[in-house]
Amino acid sequence: MKKIKILIADDHKITRQGLRSLLENEPDMEVAAEADEGRSAVRIACELKPDVVIMDVSMPDLNGMEATRQIVRKQPSIKIVALSMHSDNMFVTEMLKSGVSGYLLKDCAFEELSSAIRSVIDGKTYLSPAISGVIVNGYLNRLTNPQSADSEVLTDREREILQMISEGKTTKQIALKLHISIKTVETHRRKIMNKLNMFNVAELTKYAIRKGLTSLEK
Repeated sequence: MKKIKILIADDHKITRQGLRSLLENEPDMEVAAEADEGRSAVRIACELKPDVVIMDVSMPDLNGMEATRQIVRKQPSIKIVALSMHSDNMFVTEMLKSGVSGYLLKDCAFEELSSAIRSVIDGKTYLSPAISGVIVNGYLNRLTNPQSADSEVLTDREREILQMISEGKTTKQIALKLHISIKTVETHRRKIMNKLNMFNVAELTKYAIRKGLTSLEK
């Protein structure tokens, strides 16, 4: 029997270890690798090409939404299941827009996670019962308040840089992390501010939190 190859992406070691222990007890599953942040999750996913990535939503440097977008674009055959503490509509809809095939809350039973993995492998979408209600409410809200629908104005790279700005990284640190020049970071920063019509770090940080690019828990 061919086993489902899984990559676990979560910045908490104890969570990764717990998931690995539970998943490896399943006869049809194996954990191929672990990643402790979004950027390494993208790199490992492209190298190992697992069947499924279990993706935390809130991770430093590159969050789960951006990591999901990059993996889906580079390796569209990989299924991604979001495992998050966030149940509000914004996080759920943004992850679904990013390309996840499933969304579960971290307080779910392991049996639900294993069922979700098998469901997405079969080509289905899996949402926790609590999440399904969030999606319906969000859809109804967009019908009654069409102006509340978010129009994506930032590029992938701009969202990466915005996340790092909101996490307090300096221009030099961002440049080193992304292997680009300080001048390029400054150009991106200026474009971000112009697009969002925001001109200080406090405003950018509030926007990043509101859009799920970073969170107060980190």
